[in-house]
Amino acid sequence: MHCASCVTRVEQALAAVPGVREASVNLATERARVRLDRPVAPESLARAVEAAGYQARLAEGAAADAAEAAGRAAEQRGLMRRFVVAAVLGLPIVLLGNFGMWPPLDRIPMPLQNAIQLVLAAPVVLWAGWPFVRGSVNAVCHRAADMNLLIGLGTLTAFLYSAVATLAPGRLRGAGQEPHVYFDTAAVIVALILLGRLLEARARSRTSQAMRRLLDLRPPRAHRVTAAGTTEEVALDEVHPGDVLLVRPGDKVPVDGVVLEGRSSIDRSLLTGESMPVEAGPGDAVTGATVNQSGAFRMRAERVGADSMLMQIVRLVQEAQGGKAQVARFADRVAAVFVPVVIAIAIAAFVLWFDFGPAPRLAQALLKTVAVLIIACPCALGLATPTALMVGTGRGAELGVLIRGPEALESARDIGVVVFDKTGTLTRGRPELTEIVPAAGVEADRLLAVAAAAELRSEHPLGAPVVRGARARGLEPVEPDDFAAVPGRGVIAVVGGRAVAVGTAALLREQGADPGALEPERARLEALGRTVFAVAENGTPLGLLALADELKPGAAAAIDSLGRAGLEVWMITGDNARTATAVAAAAGIPAARVLSEVLPGGKRERIAALQAAGRRVAMVGDGINDAPALAQAELGIAIGGGTDIAMEASGITLVRGDLAGVPVALRLARRTLDVIRQNLFWAFVYNTLGIPIAAGALYPLMRAGGPIGPLWGWEGTLHPMLASLAMALSSVSVVTSSLRLRSFR
Repeated sequence: MHCASCVTRVEQALAAVPGVREASVNLATERARVRLDRPVAPESLARAVEAAGYQARLAEGAAADAAEAAGRAAEQRGLMRRFVVAAVLGLPIVLLGNFGMWPPLDRIPMPLQNAIQLVLAAPVVLWAGWPFVRGSVNAVCHRAADMNLLIGLGTLTAFLYSAVATLAPGRLRGAGQEPHVYFDTAAVIVALILLGRLLEARARSRTSQAMRRLLDLRPPRAHRVTAAGTTEEVALDEVHPGDVLLVRPGDKVPVDGVVLEGRSSIDRSLLTGESMPVEAGPGDAVTGATVNQSGAFRMRAERVGADSMLMQIVRLVQEAQGGKAQVARFADRVAAVFVPVVIAIAIAAFVLWFDFGPAPRLAQALLKTVAVLIIACPCALGLATPTALMVGTGRGAELGVLIRGPEALESARDIGVVVFDKTGTLTRGRPELTEIVPAAGVEADRLLAVAAAAELRSEHPLGAPVVRGARARGLEPVEPDDFAAVPGRGVIAVVGGRAVAVGTAALLREQGADPGALEPERARLEALGRTVFAVAENGTPLGLLALADELKPGAAAAIDSLGRAGLEVWMITGDNARTATAVAAAAGIPAARVLSEVLPGGKRERIAALQAAGRRVAMVGDGINDAPALAQAELGIAIGGGTDIAMEASGITLVRGDLAGVPVALRLARRTLDVIRQNLFWAFVYNTLGIPIAAGALYPLMRAGGPIGPLWGWEGTLHPMLASLAMALSSVSVVTSSLRLRSFR
């Protein structure tokens, strides 16, 4: 495919296959995404594409990726060969065609000059330009019109006219003048368009570099442990769920799985952006494409191939690149009728110049017709959207921002409100020990050690943070002699022969301890949104411990960044109002924008209420109960590491789980959409202005005696060679414009 008209033809061919609900074709990636109402054999789809004059194969798996890369490389080599031939043979044609009357070339008789040009131009047009000629024939055979038809008509018209003028000049002689030949026009058009396609192909290959870098993260092979206990090296595609794999120091983890034995530290920065290595031991999950830094370990493969996290990321990006923004669908509708309209304009230009133009009329009419056909090629129109999508989504993947498609880009443009879920999104999602307040005369370490020993056997979610907090301070809890949980109030235990109570004030009073002196501190901590409980030993209060689900690092900075960008930031949570307000205050969210005590099923209704008030809402969440709200919002942003259902319901996924990615995602989405709009604007402007100029619309104004008069010697017409240069540059400029997104920071 080469232009927007090609895209339309392939989409129409696929959509006509029974069972196909929708087909979306991407010019830049040369891939089609087909949605089906019922099962359809891929061979049926490929045959439909071939019937439209193109070729297709199933794009699935590593083999398809390799074949695609090899095909693109072969395409570039072929374009380079054809361009070199066209340039080498075209140079003497241009010299003879433009300087044949000058010494020493004037010594060669004009008929011989024309014959030499014919001999040199034939391989340029019929071999180097064969893709255009073949494409023209294909288009005619399939009763379709695309850029190959325009280029083929233009070059063949110039070449055949010149061939007749050389071999049978008498048929074209008029008014005693020898007919002029335009072999140079045909040769230069072919050379320039080949150069444009070569530059375009190279630029397009750069647009997919981010995707290739993601795919290159996969190790090519893995070390599988056999039933006999030995290891064998196998290709990654041969690894199956349940296989036991050996991962050595320095190796990449082959697939997603679970550590069976051994310990190591895993560098996950390439995939998740985490700056510090993560310790992994038996029972811990590991992710494919991360790097094993220190020790060797054995793991059980669980998610392999397309099910792995890396390939899911790749799939999401590919789906995004295959979609179409609403603004691009208008371009598709234009492209469907564009080429027939251009051919009609070219015919009209020929008739007008042949009937009313200056002498030699046939030659002038021919040049204007060829110029219109060449300059009108809708390549830039077809590349405007997919190249920007490729670069923008690829750059996003590098930054840990997965944009699911153009719909997310367009939704991000008008977002005015960003709503954050609290638990697991703004906060870490699990309580941690935040404050230790010992009573008078009690050491903090003793208070914590006693509480941790009492909580060691506890199964309550608030017991584990106390034990973790003690161990983090180098205090290993001792086993209690006896233990009992008191539902809703705390725990009691016997530690070293001493009775210990950890829990509410009521529990301590039941155990003979009065925590009244600690009430001011309890009130202060609870006002901060902490969960507070008291500790007593043998009837004596030892102090207070406070737990909180702390804000994630960078949460406040991300919210501040959104606020400075003019966005309203809200928080929604099922927590009580006091805790919610305290967390919001720490994050920099006003109390008036806190939606607290919202049941899981009520989040969607709260989002809908904001929308009913005229707000366009982005929802940021990570859990299963966030999925309905994510889907309800104009834009759903899922935090990586959350549930699959939340990621599926969202338009943007933050792989790294870093909230700094929220403002980055919104800026990148808006920037990508801006580039798409700029590309389409200039592509339309180029054709809107270029076609009438090529047809000679300015000639009456610019020629001597016209209203404006000659401007710098220009008569208001455009030579086909300049038209071909402009056409080639338009495609390259659109791709280059899209490549600006690679430098997004």
